Amino acid sequence: MLSSSSSVAPQSTSEQRPSTPTSQGRLLSRSEIQGEKSLAEFLVQMDNYAPIIPEALTDYYLAQAGFECSDVRIKRLLALATQKFISDVAIDAFQYNRVRQQATKEKKFHNKDRKTVLSMDDLTAALAEYGVNIKKPDYLS
Repeated sequence: MLSSSSSVAPQSTSEQRPSTPTSQGRLLSRSEIQGEKSLAEFLVQMDNYAPIIPEALTDYYLAQAGFECSDVRIKRLLALATQKFISDVAIDAFQYNRVRQQATKEKKFHNKDRKTVLSMDDLTAALAEYGVNIKKPDYLS
C-alpha cells in the first residue's frame, strides 16, 4: 500500500522548462528572450551613435508633430529611420534617372559629359513608391 507522501506526481511542462516571467504574468520563449537581448544591445549602441541628421533638427520636427520623449536613444532611432528613408528615396530616384538616361541614349541624344542631376520627375516617381504624392502647382505646369 502506497502512502500519499511516497507517491510522486508528474511535473508540469512549465516547471521543467526555465523561462523568464514578464510583467503581464506570461512566460517568455527563448526567441523572445533573445530578441530582448538584441534590443538591449542595440539601445546600448544607440548611446554612442551620432546620426547624420542633427539632433536639434530632429527635436524640432518631433516637437512639431507633438512627440515628447526624454530618451535620447529613441530620438536617435527616429533620426536613423529618417536617414534610411531619405537614402532609399535618393537611391530610387537615381535608378529612375538612369532608366531615363538609357531611354535618351536609344534616341541618339547622348552626351558623354552629362552629370547626374536630381530632377523633380525622378524624385516624384521615387516618392510615389512610398505613398508620397507630389504635384506641381498649376501655375508651374
